[in-house]
Amino acid sequence: MIVVSDRAISVRLGPDADAALEQLVASGLTQSQAMRIALVEAARRRAGGSSLAAEAARLAADESDRREIADVRAFMDELRAAW
Repeated sequence: MIVVSDRAISVRLGPDADAALEQLVASGLTQSQAMRIALVEAARRRAGGSSLAAEAARLAADESDRREIADVRAFMDELRAAW
């Protein structure tokens, strides 16, 4: 089932957003399609950013991972010294 919202919004675009919209429209999208896609993609990126931050925090707290990183750095330092 497809649900279509009747909600309409008005947006004032700055130069960067206007150029981005023109680029999307030039690719064959309507202005409405471009705006809908851009909003959905921006929301997904923001949601993904919080999960990325959580993953980074988890890895930073992983002592085994930190030891492995230190081992790799030491190995890379040895290789660099040989040059």
